[in-house]
Amino acid sequence: MMGGVAVWVGVLGLLLGCVTTAPTNKNRDWDIYSFHINSTVTSRYATTVIISRVANRIDQSQEIEFHVKIPKNAFISKFKMTIEGQTYDGVVKQKEEAQQQYTQAVSRGQSAGIVSSVGRSLEEFKTSVTVAALSKVTFELTYEELLKRRLGKYKLLIHARPMQPVADFKIDVYINEHPGINFLEIKGGLSTKELANAITKTQASTEAWVHFYPSKEQQSQCDSCGEEGLNGDLVISYDVHRQKSIGDLKRSGVYFVHHFAPSDLQRIPKNVVFVIDHSGSMHGRKMDQTREALMKILGDLAEDDHFGLITFDSSVSPWRNELLPANQNNLEAAKSFVQRIQDRGATDINAAVLRGTEMLNRHLREGTASLLILLTDGDPTTGETNLDKIHKNIKEAIDMKFPLYCLGFGMDVNFEFLEKMALDNNGVGRRIYEDSDAALQLQGFYEEVATPLLTDIQMVYQGGANLTQTNFSQYYNGSEIVVAGQITDNNIDFTVEVIAISKSNKVTYSKTKPTEEPITVTSDSNFQRLWAYLTVKQLLDKEVLLSGDEKEKVKNETLDLCLRYGFVTPLTSMVVTKPQGEESQQRSFKKVASRLRLRKLFETTKSLKIPDISGGPVIRFLLPAEGQALPLCYDIPTGLSVGLLMDPKNDLSMNGQLGQPGSGGYQKIVIHYSDQLIDFDTNGITYNDGQNATYFTWSININHEKDSVSLILQDKQMDVTIGSTTVVIMLYEKNGKMFLWPVLRQRPTGDNITGIMARPPVAYEEVQGTTIKLKIQDKEVDVSRDSAVDLNVRSAPTVTCWLMSLESALQGELEDFTVTQL
Repeated sequence: MMGGVAVWVGVLGLLLGCVTTAPTNKNRDWDIYSFHINSTVTSRYATTVIISRVANRIDQSQEIEFHVKIPKNAFISKFKMTIEGQTYDGVVKQKEEAQQQYTQAVSRGQSAGIVSSVGRSLEEFKTSVTVAALSKVTFELTYEELLKRRLGKYKLLIHARPMQPVADFKIDVYINEHPGINFLEIKGGLSTKELANAITKTQASTEAWVHFYPSKEQQSQCDSCGEEGLNGDLVISYDVHRQKSIGDLKRSGVYFVHHFAPSDLQRIPKNVVFVIDHSGSMHGRKMDQTREALMKILGDLAEDDHFGLITFDSSVSPWRNELLPANQNNLEAAKSFVQRIQDRGATDINAAVLRGTEMLNRHLREGTASLLILLTDGDPTTGETNLDKIHKNIKEAIDMKFPLYCLGFGMDVNFEFLEKMALDNNGVGRRIYEDSDAALQLQGFYEEVATPLLTDIQMVYQGGANLTQTNFSQYYNGSEIVVAGQITDNNIDFTVEVIAISKSNKVTYSKTKPTEEPITVTSDSNFQRLWAYLTVKQLLDKEVLLSGDEKEKVKNETLDLCLRYGFVTPLTSMVVTKPQGEESQQRSFKKVASRLRLRKLFETTKSLKIPDISGGPVIRFLLPAEGQALPLCYDIPTGLSVGLLMDPKNDLSMNGQLGQPGSGGYQKIVIHYSDQLIDFDTNGITYNDGQNATYFTWSININHEKDSVSLILQDKQMDVTIGSTTVVIMLYEKNGKMFLWPVLRQRPTGDNITGIMARPPVAYEEVQGTTIKLKIQDKEVDVSRDSAVDLNVRSAPTVTCWLMSLESALQGELEDFTVTQL
């Protein structure tokens, strides 16, 4: 018997993209025979799929672990396990509900997993499952993130540590950027020594491909690799070509994304005050690293900058009472002061930050940008210690005139307090980790804000709605402002205007897209998810600043988006539950079990409650009529999983999950053929040939043939030919929502072919009378004249049809065509 499994996932944090898998038992009797990472980056939005296949090599069941590390800045959006041909999909739920299910699973002795923080840029995801003798399990995890531009680069960082050489190890990265790729570079420990030969890079004007296929021998030949295989990073950095004015404006459906990063501007001189904690807890290494970083930062100040230094413990000690120009004499004197800073005393954060604020307020100069940088490793322990009062004092003193950046040194600092204080004052909080490179972390942060180009930026979108953040205090060279939203009306001109203050004057960038000149439409279907991702991130920041009813309102709004788009965030968790006590199949019965499963998918599910179709949201289907001008049409409730096609003789089945209200079609379609699987969703297609999985996005063209399976993808349409059967899966868009639609082009040969798509054209005749009726198979059926969109044709025309009940059209009950799983 195979034990159940429940997986609970909660992602809490922020940063780049890394993956690792780490079984812990070196002498285990199971191994990872395949490990693939597929990352697709379009318009700076990355979707990464990790697929790990593990085999139990012994003749008894045992527990097998899946262990990966994911970026703090990412949201997990999918997780599933495939065991003995059965796939168990994760469901995102409100955290409390998921926690309850997780706790119940643990109390029953079921295996469980959880996400926890393991470093400066990573979260760790673990789960385990009991796998039958001589059997295999496939784990698949998907996460999404918006890459942030820092110092002129976007970085995708993949960390690989399988803890064993893997026979089939692949990393595939595909980048598609409409403005064009300016440069692409690959660094990191996995690009050293012999592993450099395992990397191939292909770059076109708007696309780039990176493949990393190390052999088992090569997997022990990098700087930090060894007998346990790969252990290091693959860092892919790139930037895009940029317009000098309004930036990169793109649209997909009703959603738009605007990337704004002008570089043809003069730097703005800055007024900067550093407020440095030198209390007793900064003793030793922290203080040494702080001095080292300040020495470098002072050396990088420009002559037209003005600066100030304040140290604090239980008292506040400015180096000078005024801001001074960054000339050579003042910088040398400041460096001498920094060298003499010693740790001592308690921590009065309130008084120190207020003193820095007062210093900047007295020296606000026209044509300059001011910023306040706080570095501390502790909580306020003297002076004002009430955290809410400190927040209030500092917000009133700064009064939106300049940003406050709070750098928290080490893991003991109250980072939530610092982050809220920064967000409340148009800045950001950043944790500085107590590693050997802490001084470089401090210098790196300063470099990000060292060159202001614009202040008081306002982004205005006439004809836009549901916008993400549009006002920004400062824009720095090498960074980027991203705004997403919806276009309310395609029949009016869409105007974008950016108003800001530069070094010498007020500047305005503007552009109007007339209705006859649409915004650049890309093949990317992720704009809606990018908008949702950015909105959720900003709402989570906003919630930190609120309290009471306002906080609850924002929390509910955020939760609604997380559940709608399937994001795992601090408010949500993902649960996967494998039914307790389910029998596993022996390998020798695999083929028989597969066919039994196909039949079971289409059996009447008496225990399944089918929603009432009357008055509820539905999706309309067309059914061809034999020898008649008007086809038949019928409605099926949204959200159901239905059996589309089953051919038991050829071990072939296809199922689909209908989308939610307003989607217009399917959100997921899965084809099973023998031990192969093709999984379609609105983001892309995963093809698993039984050994390896390949991921395709809808935006590329492919022609793939293997054994008796042919896949041809072109123009968001995939033709799938399996033996004598051909189906076409098309990607559509309606009201900004993407959905799938399947078409049966060539019907399987043979008998016992069932499913909604297998229904042949219906012969009918009209019955004259006081009401409209059709006669089908000697039965009179009530109908009404209506219309439906014919999605079987790419142009999707609206056609007239005879609308009837589902039971009459399909000659069966809805339960006969409903499946419990895909």
